[in-house]
Amino acid sequence: MVLNHGFKPNIINVITLPLPPFLVDFVPHARMDTAHHMLLYGCQTPVSTSGYWDCGSVKGICEDEASIMYAWARNAPPTKLPKDVGFRVGGNSGITHFVLQIHYGNIKAFEDNHKDCSGLTLQMTTKRQQFIAGIYLMMSMDTIISPGNKVTNADIACTYDSYPIYPFAFRTHTHHLGKEVIGYRIRNGRWTLIGRQSPQLPQAFYPASKDIEVKFGDTIASRCVFTGEGRTSKTYIGGTADDEMCNYYIMYYMESRHATPFMSCMEPGSAELFRHMPVLPALPVPVESHDMMSRVMSGHKTVTLLAIPRQSGLRDKKARDKHCISALQIFQMRMSHHAHTRTSWLTMTSTHEEVTAWPEVKLQLGQVSGLALDSYGNLVIFHRGDHHWGVNSFDNIARYQHRSKGPIQQSTILVVDQVKGEILKASGRNTFYLPHGITTDKENNYWVTDVALHQVFKLSSQQRDVPLVELGEAFTPGSDRRHFCQPTDVAVDPVTGNIYVSDGYCNSRIMKFSAEGQYLSEWGAGSSDRRKRKPFRIPHSLAYLPDRQELCVADRENGRIQCFVADSGEFLKEIKKEEFGGEVYAIAYSPHSGGLIYAVNGESADGYSSPIRGFVIDYSSKDIVNVFRPVDQEFKMPHDIVVTPDDSVFVGDAASGSVFKFTSGNSHRSVKKSGFEFSEMNLFIIHSHICFDIISGKAVGGLNLGNFLATHKGYTRQGFDRLNTEGSDHEKEEDYTTDSENEEYSAPPAPSSSS
Repeated sequence: MVLNHGFKPNIINVITLPLPPFLVDFVPHARMDTAHHMLLYGCQTPVSTSGYWDCGSVKGICEDEASIMYAWARNAPPTKLPKDVGFRVGGNSGITHFVLQIHYGNIKAFEDNHKDCSGLTLQMTTKRQQFIAGIYLMMSMDTIISPGNKVTNADIACTYDSYPIYPFAFRTHTHHLGKEVIGYRIRNGRWTLIGRQSPQLPQAFYPASKDIEVKFGDTIASRCVFTGEGRTSKTYIGGTADDEMCNYYIMYYMESRHATPFMSCMEPGSAELFRHMPVLPALPVPVESHDMMSRVMSGHKTVTLLAIPRQSGLRDKKARDKHCISALQIFQMRMSHHAHTRTSWLTMTSTHEEVTAWPEVKLQLGQVSGLALDSYGNLVIFHRGDHHWGVNSFDNIARYQHRSKGPIQQSTILVVDQVKGEILKASGRNTFYLPHGITTDKENNYWVTDVALHQVFKLSSQQRDVPLVELGEAFTPGSDRRHFCQPTDVAVDPVTGNIYVSDGYCNSRIMKFSAEGQYLSEWGAGSSDRRKRKPFRIPHSLAYLPDRQELCVADRENGRIQCFVADSGEFLKEIKKEEFGGEVYAIAYSPHSGGLIYAVNGESADGYSSPIRGFVIDYSSKDIVNVFRPVDQEFKMPHDIVVTPDDSVFVGDAASGSVFKFTSGNSHRSVKKSGFEFSEMNLFIIHSHICFDIISGKAVGGLNLGNFLATHKGYTRQGFDRLNTEGSDHEKEEDYTTDSENEEYSAPPAPSSSS
């Protein structure tokens, strides 16, 4: 569909069209003699809402993080995505707008009233894609190329700490001194080539080496090779044509349920690491058009983005300098999903036995304080790394005494495959001091507590630095509505999103908040006889019962479990057993067999204790129907417990830094019927007449990365006053100089402090 045809000049037109939620192919419409290169971005908020703009008239491309989705340059063949791979757009994907940016290398053709029709055709489908595509950007920040040097290397390397990705294409970018850019995956000391190319060839995406997988613990490394020959002064990374760039883009796909559309690495690679880099034959590496990724597309709808500059009327040489126009077709995509699931279960209860071979590779953990399950069935572990809670950790008013040590430097949140125990993802580095409780919500956000900080946080599982919600005041204990005192756990109502906080070691209450963190109510311990009500003594663990809309509390030092109406806090029942030995550390809930509570006890501070074990308790009768414990070793301090839908049980032990897995001897047989209704996404096209004049004069656009770098230790503003992630490819005319050229990309986000 060609969107510009039939529209009158200088009029904004709004069209509503159904748009499928998966972008699966790109078809460029451009020639090198007019358009130097084109770039397609996805984001949420463009810097302008007009139909098009000159890059030199605004700062950047998007107000938020812009993800590159496609690049075309110098008559390169089109990029093709592999089968069953697409970019997810609309809804909560983070991409609700497309921005097409066109860089023009020669505007002489416009002097005779010629109209350019450069643009892209996007092919989209409603077919749900098994894999989602994304971009991993590697970028050197501090390379200096000495004049006359034949070879200068810019090395970049990062340890990969997320779910597996599968690179299928790569793109290189430097300015004129770049000779080669190369990328590797390093695993167990072995270097596997992802792709290499001369950046002086067409800077499109080229096919990566086949069958490459990058998983947690691998290293991704890249090197840009520069020459300083012909230069009389040092060359820095920067945004002008006299500066250089070192960018390596990896286009990858990953399972749709773990999809992350953009990741980056800007860490310098060590000389010791790159000493082992393989020696390869000299470039250039010939790449033929038929070697580009290709596949047959079917059943796709087409949307064409067109940027049509009209006669510019520019006469002077300055106006013939390279111009960069960002042509925007604003796609406001609204997607709604309606899931209607009906589930019935046929269940049998049995004993639980330890899986002694789990995990297959030993996990390096500190004190394990919390466990949770995400919606994909993965185990989420919250641990304390090299920090320990000891007798001197707090003073007599609960203030943390080791604040000067700083936060835990290790990744404190690990996402682990529950079958093999492999680490899939890690985060939470340089954030927490003494982690305690963790749970997940229906959007896979993490709700966590830190007893040293006296705070509760809602964190994105996508490794963003800034908490989505932050409750309490850091390092400040209290008992009012705005403070906690060593909060222990969080439970989430999956329907309303309301959260419940057990507070805690020095308060004796349950607090209720909205999903946004607004205080709603609180209550203390309950009793059927108010005259005999005993306050909580460390409400230590929470379990939300979604089929009953109830909340149960492990009242640790009272050795009991109390359950309440979640909405009102009305007391319902208490479960207290001699077998608990006076301590109940943690609880979990399963709706199977009419409702089962899983619990672990611990050693009593009063000197009276029973064997430390796990318990399965019938919710209705309060009877213990099963007990379990490790085979070859004993529980030391089982601190948290979770149960999976198939009744596997995981127990985290704080004293031994271990996680135990138990499986049911007769696993539950499930009969599940479900329906999924997907409503079609609406496409709103804010369309302007895009036959426009190329704006004359020197370009002044670009996001200021100098300010960004100036805030990071070891970086200076040299060469970065107007740096985006790519600079101009323009060759400056000898008799015209400019302070700065137009750049391609918005500045990337600051390096993450999370692992």
